Amino acid sequence: MFYKCENKLYYKYDNETVCVEAWGENALRVRATYNAEFTDRDWALMKPAATKPVIDIKVDESKGGNTIANMFSGSNSSYASIVNGKIKAEFNANGVLTFTNQKKQVLLKENWQRLRDNPSMSLNKYGREFKSTSGENFKITFRFCPNDGEKIFGMGQYQQKYLDMKGCTLELAHRNSQASVPFYISSCGYGFLWNNPAIGKVTFGKNQTEWIADSSKQADYWIVAGDTPAEIEEAYTAVTGRAPMMPDYGIGFWQCKLRYRTQEELLSVARKHKELGLPMDVIVADFFHWTQQGEYKFDPKDWPDPEAMCRELDEMGIKLMVSIWPTVDYRSENFTEMMEKGYLVRTERGVRITMTCFGQEVFMDPTNPGTREFVWKKAKQNYWDKGVRLFWLDEAEPEYTVYDYDNYRYYLGTDLEVGNVYPLYYAKTFYDGMREAGMENPLNLLRCAWAGSAKYGALVWSGDIDSTFECLQRQLRAGLSMAIAGIPWWTTDIGGFHGAYTDDPKFRKLLMRWFEYGCFSPVFRLHGNRNPMTGFDGDILSGTGSFGSGADNEVWSYGEECFEIMKKYLFLRERLRPYIKEQMELTHKKGTPIMRPLFYDFPEDNKVWDVDDQYMFGPDILVAPVIEEDAYHRCVYLPEGAEWTNAWTGEKFNGGQTIKVEAPIDIIPLLLKNDAKLPIKE
Repeated sequence: MFYKCENKLYYKYDNETVCVEAWGENALRVRATYNAEFTDRDWALMKPAATKPVIDIKVDESKGGNTIANMFSGSNSSYASIVNGKIKAEFNANGVLTFTNQKKQVLLKENWQRLRDNPSMSLNKYGREFKSTSGENFKITFRFCPNDGEKIFGMGQYQQKYLDMKGCTLELAHRNSQASVPFYISSCGYGFLWNNPAIGKVTFGKNQTEWIADSSKQADYWIVAGDTPAEIEEAYTAVTGRAPMMPDYGIGFWQCKLRYRTQEELLSVARKHKELGLPMDVIVADFFHWTQQGEYKFDPKDWPDPEAMCRELDEMGIKLMVSIWPTVDYRSENFTEMMEKGYLVRTERGVRITMTCFGQEVFMDPTNPGTREFVWKKAKQNYWDKGVRLFWLDEAEPEYTVYDYDNYRYYLGTDLEVGNVYPLYYAKTFYDGMREAGMENPLNLLRCAWAGSAKYGALVWSGDIDSTFECLQRQLRAGLSMAIAGIPWWTTDIGGFHGAYTDDPKFRKLLMRWFEYGCFSPVFRLHGNRNPMTGFDGDILSGTGSFGSGADNEVWSYGEECFEIMKKYLFLRERLRPYIKEQMELTHKKGTPIMRPLFYDFPEDNKVWDVDDQYMFGPDILVAPVIEEDAYHRCVYLPEGAEWTNAWTGEKFNGGQTIKVEAPIDIIPLLLKNDAKLPIKE
């Protein structure tokens, strides 16, 4: 049975209900359930603007619906349809959905392999499948037909070498260095959001696309048609939320290491930067500066006067960022109250411990409004009121010691059902608090995100990654994928986090290449756990000893040659501040990521859809980072439709060709579009 109600098109057969409705420009939201009614959760989607899009709904009641004759006829004629701008959804007689654009090209079609849809198919496989797990929850599988030659981009941050996700299977779950943000742009001219925070997986196979939610009350997805990737991205960010305006201090250089152990140590680094005339906008007090996990305050032994520290840094033009973990140790002064009030993640079985990291901890539950209010109140009292204005919201996945997703339960539901929203609500905790405290454009650093996180000022970094060239290659693709997935504020630990020795010539080469790439990332941030580590005393594993630190990780820590190269890019970033600020305004207003794949700007050039090791940094700078250990030149493809100038040599080239560019250790290949006048060279 088909019917329309309140500008929504419904299909109902047996115990299944499907609802299709306009949601934003050129876009439709689809929900399906076997329950009596839909939930009221919109998850990543914001309510559409008050002015409703122009929609057209048609139901052909004369065709008789799901008759026996229709089941065996193979009829694919449209029985009901809904049009919103450039996109149209059509149901056939048996409830199979097909999406087309204004050119009548098929964008996406459900994949049903059963006799009632196709006389040659007796497989009896369903395009929409619900298998009961418990109560009102189901394991949900949705299947779509493949588009031959299709390329798929986005989906968040995965530690793999692919930019094009076609052919990949992806876990829909977060882990340290993995962020599942389930939105993609297709080369066929549409964008697709799996608007379901359940743990699951997706396979973009050659023979079909298959989405699985392990435990959910309903399926929920959003699809948009567009003539260009930019049009699709703008429509997506309009309904999930865009980043605030990047503050000026976010555009400059961020200094960080594992870890500054004392107030004086941190201040000495900031002072030396200024004495040397080097720019620095942010410096970070990393983890274990606190009295105990879950107490959200400086340890007075090592940080005796935070107010004075913040004042001195402010006078130098530097912002202090402090690390926050969502872990609450059993020994924390807040543990008992948070347990009593239901502010901690629950376990379905076993001991109530969700992480063991130098103690025994339970993660706080930010899906609970009471938790968000409680945690912000503590952070405001102990950090904000002392002058701190930036927070590093670490462990944001969260990083369970054992990733048994079926063993954890939140205020909003089980981890299996809602787990992927954890980083979004973690970001919201501090965003809302900072806004209430008077900050116009909050920015916080997180290790994870989900669809919609951008609107809560989430700057995501790519986690605790290795110090290798192979890892650098993965981060390049991960950052571009995050940009397409709607997370435009993104960064890496320059040099990687694990495994590097400061005096290793091979690492220094890697660090220089990574530093150059970092200069052309949305946020320019040096961080890492360098060897040899020092200062560990007592039984640190039980939390009774003192936590040490990694080796020095300042720009002067790697010898004179490296220092001169890093200085070069510190000042280059400063010269580009007006250009970067202009791009960040576009990010805020239109959702345009500053760092994006070449196809975003040149979709008509078929070759750029295969380029995965170059990108545009704003509209005028093509960046081709050196990501091979012993490479001192590289090939660069120049997109059609523009003329290009080597920013370092002044050589000019026509687009539509591949050139060979010299790249000594202090040069990252940069090509300027159409003779753009940017201050690359001093």
